[in-house]
Amino acid sequence: MDWIASQISHEGVKWWLSIGWSLYVVVVSVWILLQRSAPVATLSWLLSMAALPGLGLAIYYFFGPQRLKRQRIKRLRSRKRSKVRASMQRLRDRMPEGDLRLHQVARLVAATSDFPVSSATRMRLLTGGSATFDAIAEAVRAARHHVHLEYYIYEPDRTGTALRDLLVEKARAGVAVRLLIDALGSKKLGRKFLQPLLDAGAQVARFHDTRIGRRLRPVINFRTHRKILVCDGLVGFTGGVNVTDEENERIRSDAYHDVHLHVEGPIVNWLQTVFMEDWAYALEKAPAQLATDVEVDALLPDMPDGDIPMQVITSGPDSGLHAIYRAHLAAINAAEQRIWLTTPYFVPTEAGLAALTNASLRGVDVQILVPRKSDSALVTGAARSYFDELIRSGVRVYEYEARMLHSKTLLVDENIAIIGTANFDYRSFFLNFEVCVIGYGPELNRHLAQQFIADLRQSHPVSYKSERGLGRRLFSSAARLCSPLL
Repeated sequence: MDWIASQISHEGVKWWLSIGWSLYVVVVSVWILLQRSAPVATLSWLLSMAALPGLGLAIYYFFGPQRLKRQRIKRLRSRKRSKVRASMQRLRDRMPEGDLRLHQVARLVAATSDFPVSSATRMRLLTGGSATFDAIAEAVRAARHHVHLEYYIYEPDRTGTALRDLLVEKARAGVAVRLLIDALGSKKLGRKFLQPLLDAGAQVARFHDTRIGRRLRPVINFRTHRKILVCDGLVGFTGGVNVTDEENERIRSDAYHDVHLHVEGPIVNWLQTVFMEDWAYALEKAPAQLATDVEVDALLPDMPDGDIPMQVITSGPDSGLHAIYRAHLAAINAAEQRIWLTTPYFVPTEAGLAALTNASLRGVDVQILVPRKSDSALVTGAARSYFDELIRSGVRVYEYEARMLHSKTLLVDENIAIIGTANFDYRSFFLNFEVCVIGYGPELNRHLAQQFIADLRQSHPVSYKSERGLGRRLFSSAARLCSPLL
């Protein structure tokens, strides 16, 4: 009888566990489905949550998709837009006549990111961290009114300390210094390191603090991956270089290989707008209030039109339009001669993969440059799982071997070029806050093409079925399943 009773009790426990698990799956499924994420990502989360009850729920709570709402500083945008309306028409006239593709890409960017076509009076491509830090130091030393910085990674190492000390010097001289750092990417930046800046009168803010208690649901997944520096509203920088010894070849021989963009002219107004909106969001200030706190004319100075048509693109989880993703696809689909893509993390969407293979199959020269070994084994494995299909379609894939490749650029024909902070992966396209600059015409395209060719000299082509061995193929295939979550 005792045995029968124990069996009944055991069956009862299993029954209640089954009911509990079923209810759990139903609840979390409704929760995830209401997020309306991409089907592949939704299925990945559903399977993970079902397989890991409890633990899966905790992971989704901290890392899963969330809805974010941010306000734009309409005063900054409208004030500058009214000033550049006439110059925009002149810039459109300068774009190659009859090339409908360029106008369509520009209109797409304006519609999805709300930044008009602008221009640069001067543009310089900076190769490597040391050249980038030298140019930044020169611009900061010359600043007279303000220095604005926004970085995903800012490390308290030799490179970070040198820039901090320069910022302290400028703040003591009366220059307004505002530093916005990502709370997760720059987690090593503690109070002790920042105190000299604060004592000098500089302002420091953290983007999406990850500590529990700072908000009901800490925002761990949505980071500002942007790298922006603006001096006096006249000089701007963006690209892939973070403030760290890891990207400074003067300090480390194995420093990441990267490129950055230095621009001057009206295009800087729009980099400034991106920074100020991020600053307002991080401080949790009403945009209207912030716009009255600062001198708008000093932030957005009038500048003569330049001869280099450019446009800022931003995207983030606060917008469902995914402007940078759409711009990349539009540019790739518009290609007639060449598509040269450089990215450290290649985890394409189905649409991105189809766009690249379609272009190659219709005769476009498609070349993709990735690192031989990135700083994430999972991402490297996922990327290699796509190589066979690419190569089978005629795409030439190269692995950069000299160091870790960190550049993020796209060249299309001779008239479209994109450089910025966005990788060709799900995280950059859909999760992070990113910023890019797209150049129309030959200027930026030519410089990036020269850099691409130079980088190929330190790279090797990937042959068909490059992943040999059952273990490696299995790992790459498994990593590919995680693509929507990487």
